Amino acid sequence: MNKHKTSVERNGSELTLTRRFDAPRELVWEAWTNPDYLAQWWGPDGFTLSIHECEIKTGGIWRFMMHGPDGTDFPNKMKYEEVLKPERLCYHNTDDAEVDPISFVVTVTFEPIGEQTDLTMKFKFDSEQELNRVVDQFGAIEGGKQTLSRLAKVLESMPVK
Repeated sequence: MNKHKTSVERNGSELTLTRRFDAPRELVWEAWTNPDYLAQWWGPDGFTLSIHECEIKTGGIWRFMMHGPDGTDFPNKMKYEEVLKPERLCYHNTDDAEVDPISFVVTVTFEPIGEQTDLTMKFKFDSEQELNRVVDQFGAIEGGKQTLSRLAKVLESMPVK
């Protein structure tokens, strides 16, 4: 059982989530970049995922639909600005919405700590108001914590290479 908790820091238009995983960096990277694993953990508790396109490479696109437990669908599109295996991912996240779109840049770093990994997700929004809207309207902080907890559970079942 993964005993680590997600820490949260807010600073202006930035939100940072950090969590330690009881898994080597290469395994955490695999869970983060393999669509078969991504579909098992991405999103808050109760959500499922349909992946429509997944090319995790610099310039690649990941397009998917998050299905909420209440039946609401949330379209997402990520364009990878940088993929540096197994150290860092940077992507521009949008929701493909015509009206009131959500857009932000995320940098994910994977830091090896022996046989564990410190994962940091830094979200950069256009403004503090936009960050506040995403936190208030969509529960982004709690959703992020739940998502990383789901990742921890998937990592427990993955074979170490």
